[in-house]
Amino acid sequence: MITVRRPIPLDLPDMARLLNEIIAEGGTTALTRPVTGDDLAEWMQFCADRNAWHVAVDAQEKVVGFQWIEPEDSLPAEAANIATFVQIGQTGLGIGSKLFDATRKAAKAMRYVWINANIRADNEGGLIYYQSRGFQDYGRIEGYEMANGQIVDKCLKRYDL
Repeated sequence: MITVRRPIPLDLPDMARLLNEIIAEGGTTALTRPVTGDDLAEWMQFCADRNAWHVAVDAQEKVVGFQWIEPEDSLPAEAANIATFVQIGQTGLGIGSKLFDATRKAAKAMRYVWINANIRADNEGGLIYYQSRGFQDYGRIEGYEMANGQIVDKCLKRYDL
């Protein structure tokens, strides 16, 4: 059974572990360096009144996914950027759907008008996930240089609230 809730400090090491496994596997996130629980805590403080974080936990309270929205300098004030991470091997089990239900409600409560997803063009799973949530293509970034020097294209998708 998967439960979605706001993260607590005890979740931070589990969240970092999950994200670091995804970063190490490569191919789906623009993040290129490992993160710590302290990094995540710092990210949560960025525009704390305009962001929303949710974790998906299993029956043992182990984090199996997390998602957040936050403002982004390249977006208008009525839009939030989204990031989603699900435990490797646990995709396709409804974790992302449950996370997005909570995130969508939080975005509406914060009076966002739309949510932006900025997805690597080679991240087939991410593209399918956001498309299945109702996100629509609206742009593309060609030749995006990641922190490690790798060049990727990015697809921009929009979800109107």
